[in-house]
Amino acid sequence: MSYDAPIKELGETYLLPEGTTAHQVTETIARVTENKAPRGWWLLFLMSLTGLGAMGGALTYLFVQGVGVWGNNAPVYWAWDITNFVWWIGIGHAGTLISAILFLFRQKWRTSINRFAEAMTVFAVLCAALFPAIHTGRPWFDYYLFPLPNQMDMWPNFKSPLMWDVFAVNTYLLISVIFWYMGLIPDFATLRDRSKSLFRKRAYGFFALGWRGAHRHWQHYERAYLILAGISTPLVLSVHSVVSFDFATSVVPGWHTTIFPPYFVAGAVFSGFALVTTLMLICRSVFKMQNVVTVKHLDLMNKFMLGTALLVGYAYAMELFIAWYSSNPYEQWVFLHNRLGWGILDSDGNWGPLWWAYYTMVFCNVVVPQIFWFKRARTSVPIMFIASILINIGMWFERFVIIVTSTYQDFLPSAWGMFHPTLIDILTYLGTFGLFFTLFLLFVRWLPMIAIAEVKGTLQGAHPDLHAVEALDEPGAATAPVPAE
Repeated sequence: MSYDAPIKELGETYLLPEGTTAHQVTETIARVTENKAPRGWWLLFLMSLTGLGAMGGALTYLFVQGVGVWGNNAPVYWAWDITNFVWWIGIGHAGTLISAILFLFRQKWRTSINRFAEAMTVFAVLCAALFPAIHTGRPWFDYYLFPLPNQMDMWPNFKSPLMWDVFAVNTYLLISVIFWYMGLIPDFATLRDRSKSLFRKRAYGFFALGWRGAHRHWQHYERAYLILAGISTPLVLSVHSVVSFDFATSVVPGWHTTIFPPYFVAGAVFSGFALVTTLMLICRSVFKMQNVVTVKHLDLMNKFMLGTALLVGYAYAMELFIAWYSSNPYEQWVFLHNRLGWGILDSDGNWGPLWWAYYTMVFCNVVVPQIFWFKRARTSVPIMFIASILINIGMWFERFVIIVTSTYQDFLPSAWGMFHPTLIDILTYLGTFGLFFTLFLLFVRWLPMIAIAEVKGTLQGAHPDLHAVEALDEPGAATAPVPAE
């Protein structure tokens, strides 16, 4: 596709191997949807369905018995449910960042990973939206959250940040789905024209919306794509900022801080890039797409993770500094005792019981990404694969630390209580992986996981004036004789 890029950008270094043709790009990506699914795909799909079934059983038991089957208690009213919600919504941020923001900055390397990340965004947000719906205890009354009159004449409390979550997450999901589908339209037409069965031809043709690749089609498409990218960009910043207000607007020690909005946004992009890297490495290897997703792409993604890791590490340090500088004994107790585990505020000199969670978080999110300072590590598939998994483990612990270590010891010692997850907690969380990977595997099987049209737009042959522009840049080109026709 055309990017309407200035001529001076046409001479950029191309990310794909030299000599890659448009036909090779189409064959590499489209054959995944056209060939029979490999045995490994079926194995992973059955495992995902098993996880999805476990989640269904856990949710059924939850609806019948009530939220008492979870480990939530007084004072830890939010536990794994909101931890998982914030973690999943953070996973979904990489898709919009890669697709929208990098598109607006004309970063060509995004074309090999944006479709993958967009799909991951949609599926992650669906997993995230599940937890606010069920943690209320009576999800069949969740329609009270919408600004519609109901039989009890109840209206939502628009002063509550929990209400803002409903609008922010739903808006983000809607725009992400539209943006994802918009980019798929030219590729649907490609699969339609390549299909040999009548059913596939009609199915892909229906979703292609009559696309023929005409100049007028491309004009409308690029304008709509640009508008959606502009709408999506502020959502990257607003959605997780709104999620952070669930905590920052309270007076609970450990939550009552103004650093949460940028802190949450940086962490969301961090975790999202990590999961994109994990899944992309697997699909790149299984489906032999090394010529489309090159080491250069992975190197740039690892640089992004290193940058966001530095932001997250800075936020951790500032939290500790603010707790010390405030001289607030409650803030110091939460950060120094409950999180760092120091016994300096404890008359018995005991370490806080959840110190291990905090140090796991710091190790995975701050120490591990420092390996990406070295190019050899940024270009090593095993190293980046292990590091991306550890980063997402650390980001889950970050949300767990924020929620549990700030609430399990209330202002009144008589209200203190430790949180312990139950089997239903664990099955519900693992079941969301079943939902995510079921949708993801169906996407990989039936839709192009990489944007065919956009990758073609980055090929050298996609710019017919490239050689003329490069020739004009050469010394003496202005006085060179024009060959006779």
